[in-house]
Amino acid sequence: MNAQTIDDYEAGGTKLEQAIRGLTREDLLAPPPGEPDIGRWTIQQVVLHLCDSDLVYADRMKRVIAEENPALHGYDENKWVAGLHYAEQSAEDAVALLAAVRRQMARILRQLPESAFARSGTHTEYGKRTLAQLVEGAVKHLDHHIGFIHKKRAAMGKEMW
Repeated sequence: MNAQTIDDYEAGGTKLEQAIRGLTREDLLAPPPGEPDIGRWTIQQVVLHLCDSDLVYADRMKRVIAEENPALHGYDENKWVAGLHYAEQSAEDAVALLAAVRRQMARILRQLPESAFARSGTHTEYGKRTLAQLVEGAVKHLDHHIGFIHKKRAAMGKEMW
């Protein structure tokens, strides 16, 4: 795995922090407009989803690193959004947690031999997933959702400059 991908993974906490910088609690909880390319979750829900999914990604990566062909369980993100009281949580704490987990995982990833990135587990929905695919997936997942945050900010007239 190239070092840049691990750097990009680690930088995700900073990217997410910057994406919500300057937003009020009301901004975070504001329902998005009904445009299909903007998503249906609030910014708060997106941030908490990213934190929760990152914890799942970190667990999967650790299992692939430490175990032989571990089971990697899927989950229903919409049920998590509905059931885990995202509106009552702290977006700032979620960003801090995501950033800390990514820093710690990046330290682990940088210590691994290249061969470790070919290790794999079996996802309950998608089949075989290598460590490299998990790291790349975490990077892409965060970037995908940060794109929604920027669109939501623009719709509120709170673009980042």
